[in-house]
Amino acid sequence: MAKRVFEIAKELGVASKAIVSKCQAEGIPEATIKNHMSSVSVGLEATIREWFAEGGESEHAGGTAVETSKRVDLKRARAAAKPRAKAKAVAGKAAQATSTAGGDIGTAVEDDVAAANGAAVAANPAGTLGEPGQAASTALTEAPPAGTPAANASGTSAAAATNPTTTGTAPGVAHGGRDGPTPADQTVAAASGRTETPPADAVPVSSPKMNVPDRPKVISPAGPRIEDIQKKQVRLSGPRVVRVEAPEQVEAPRRRRPPSDGGPGGATEMAPGGGGGGGAGRRDNRRRSGGPDRGGSGSPFRQQDLIERQARLQRAGGYMKKRRAEIRRRGDTSEKAQTPAQKGGTVKIGSPFTIKELSAATGVKAADIVKALFMQGVMTTPNAVIDPEKAQEIMMDYDIELEVGDVQTAEEKVEQQFEDREMVDERPRGAIVTILGHVDHGKTSLLDRIRNANVAAGEAGGITQATSAFRVPVKAGEDAREKMVTFIDTPGHEAFTAMRARGATVTDIAVLVVAADDGVMPQTAESISHAKAAGVQIVVALNKIDKPEATDGNIQRILGQLAERDLNPVEWGGDTEVIKTSAHTGEGIQDLLDILDLQAEVLEMKADFGGPARGTIIESRMEDGRGVVANLLLQDGQLKIGQFLVAGRSFGRVRDITDDRGKKLKEALPPMPVQISGLDGLPDAGDKFYIVDTLKKAEQAASQRREREREQRLAQPKATLDTMFSSLADQEVKEILIVLKADVQGSVDVLRNEIEKIKSDEVRVRVLHSAVGGIAESDVILAEASSAIIVGFNVIASAKARSLADQKGIEIRNYDVIYHITEDITKAAEGLLRPELRQEVLGHAEVREVFRISKVGMIAGCYVTDGTVERDALIRVTRQDIVIENDRKLEQLKRFKDDAKDVRSGMECGMKIVGYDDIKSGDILECYRQIEVARTLEQSREQGRQGRAERSQQTEAAPA
Repeated sequence: MAKRVFEIAKELGVASKAIVSKCQAEGIPEATIKNHMSSVSVGLEATIREWFAEGGESEHAGGTAVETSKRVDLKRARAAAKPRAKAKAVAGKAAQATSTAGGDIGTAVEDDVAAANGAAVAANPAGTLGEPGQAASTALTEAPPAGTPAANASGTSAAAATNPTTTGTAPGVAHGGRDGPTPADQTVAAASGRTETPPADAVPVSSPKMNVPDRPKVISPAGPRIEDIQKKQVRLSGPRVVRVEAPEQVEAPRRRRPPSDGGPGGATEMAPGGGGGGGAGRRDNRRRSGGPDRGGSGSPFRQQDLIERQARLQRAGGYMKKRRAEIRRRGDTSEKAQTPAQKGGTVKIGSPFTIKELSAATGVKAADIVKALFMQGVMTTPNAVIDPEKAQEIMMDYDIELEVGDVQTAEEKVEQQFEDREMVDERPRGAIVTILGHVDHGKTSLLDRIRNANVAAGEAGGITQATSAFRVPVKAGEDAREKMVTFIDTPGHEAFTAMRARGATVTDIAVLVVAADDGVMPQTAESISHAKAAGVQIVVALNKIDKPEATDGNIQRILGQLAERDLNPVEWGGDTEVIKTSAHTGEGIQDLLDILDLQAEVLEMKADFGGPARGTIIESRMEDGRGVVANLLLQDGQLKIGQFLVAGRSFGRVRDITDDRGKKLKEALPPMPVQISGLDGLPDAGDKFYIVDTLKKAEQAASQRREREREQRLAQPKATLDTMFSSLADQEVKEILIVLKADVQGSVDVLRNEIEKIKSDEVRVRVLHSAVGGIAESDVILAEASSAIIVGFNVIASAKARSLADQKGIEIRNYDVIYHITEDITKAAEGLLRPELRQEVLGHAEVREVFRISKVGMIAGCYVTDGTVERDALIRVTRQDIVIENDRKLEQLKRFKDDAKDVRSGMECGMKIVGYDDIKSGDILECYRQIEVARTLEQSREQGRQGRAERSQQTEAAPA
């Protein structure tokens, strides 16, 4: 086994460093022999032993080791290993002396260490006390062998060299402060072989202090003792007594008078000292003897006792007792108030009202009213609204004349308050102009030209899909003064009829945009109807006049179309201004502005610039960081931050105000379009808003609106036989459920109406949930529970919603153009329609002969008269032009002995029909195929109308 360097050095009695140095001098790599812990191979070990063998300095006595460097100085190598052996010997002797003498361990060890230090000093006689480091290092490397005179004689000098700071101290300091050597010191010295005593003139030195604790001379307990602790008086803590009050003096209750007889508990037993003892006993004796204290003849009480009792009863009398006594004293015999149900009469109640409210007003039990309605075939509950006519009919049975009047709600009170308001600061205001017309006729482009913007370029699909309002400074009129005009842009798509109607309602002047290359279109005619219904002035802008199609003939045709709709142009002698404009080149824009200014001066529009504000909600939406944001058109009053506002079902406090360009305002004046936040919910587009003085009024008005809408949703039609049949028919109708999310409230309403129009007698589309905002996780969960499709218009789904939809397999469709939604949903609805089956006749074959084959059946020998007979087609059997069998299939079709896929006209064949053997000669076999043809919703609606018409005719023709 390979040995390490220090093991070989120990066996040879040399220092490990000498072996490492020799190996490195002989060229052995440092990686092999690095330090005393390096492993040595067997061959290298033999070589090292030859290098360090006796006589190696002169010759190798037959050795085989190669040696190229200087030979090893064995004396120096062994001398370097002696100090460690000496130190181990000194430690062993010290331990032996300690165990033998049992004396002071610290002193024996100090003496042995001093002897070792003396040997180190003797090895370097040239060392001085002033150079302790040199003496100490020399003693470790070149110390003389133990037991030599030099080592024994120089112990003091070595100790002094090792610790020069103790030179010159008293002799007793070297032995822990004791004077002279103790018996234990002498014992240790004798055990270590040191018999010589130091000379008298030697310099006393102190030996190094070992890590041995000194034994205390006086033994005392550690820590404080109980008897030494000074006792302190305990200080009590608690509530301080502020004052001491005497207890309240309460009179002792009077003792009950015993009965007059002398039975148990009588006066004789209760009186102290027996019957004639105390005063009480004497009073009782007088009472029994009928003395002067009797209250009357035969009365067991004194007169004074009766007086005191009556006084106590009067003081303790209850309210009802006094009331009854007073009524008896007055002789009042009035009867209890009766309800109208008991005495009849007239009862006034406001409509609408519930059965419970009717019961409270008339005194008739709600259960009796419900029972009466049930007997008439109406199933309802006490919380349901009752028809006033039904209520009057039921109350006649109780001799009650019910007068139904309209009760003014909180919302109606607010509206009435603004209608009756007095003008605070009436001044002229700017005009409100609404742009109407057909889709893609250039309404937004015309408005962009006026306000120097480019809104149309950023609209999805190139069409406007929401109502927007702008306040634009324009120069018009003879003086060319700058005036502020409010423009309202409306969408022209057919789906946005409600938006166009709202725009026409709040406007002063309607600009009807008609494309010169297109003419009056359906939405143009609809816009004319909305403007006339609102009673506003109409100005026609004949746009796209720069196009080549805008010829004089086409323009005259368009003027004729306008005249047909009671819009006679001025150049034809009418009163409707028709301005030729071009949004692309700017032609006619200034003329249009001048006409609008002239119309505004003729109308003399004014508004109240003071007092509480009112106006119309143009649009509402949810916005991050602001919550519900409503676009308002201020029509009267002054709108300020902090005011209380009610708008339809929503109410709140105005948190901030911004104009159409996003600038923050502190107040707004009419007719400004502004945006506000602070409402608790989304109001509907077109709702009127009002500023009220308290938040409670706003909350009451909004709550009544919400309750009315809730009752309308929960109102159930009367259950009849017709409704039962219609509900059963509805169960057979296939449904497409939609979860709809959009960016603004106006788009939600429009999309809901358009989507639910996609229906027929076989399939219908129903919006399960619609709201403003992005697609959230709750929408995905609802779609999963109802197997619905999520449709987002100008909104996207959140990351969590998309992840959940992928997990659940829910389809999310995002759109930015409204007609793309209707097109896709229409295709999906048509895919659910049952296809129409049509029969395509392929050919005819005449049966010439019939053969019976055992185990096969009847085989018809046929001749194909026209067309083709195919094996995979259906067969119809006719006999004398009467259909015998229908929808039969061929089992075999053969041409002679071979199977055939088809047989053409003029050929003979054999046919075997599946499951039918009643074939006779002369039968005609018609071969046909059924084809499925996809149906459209329009075809389904037409077929449904025809079916309803036929059923109606059959019902009318049926006998009564």
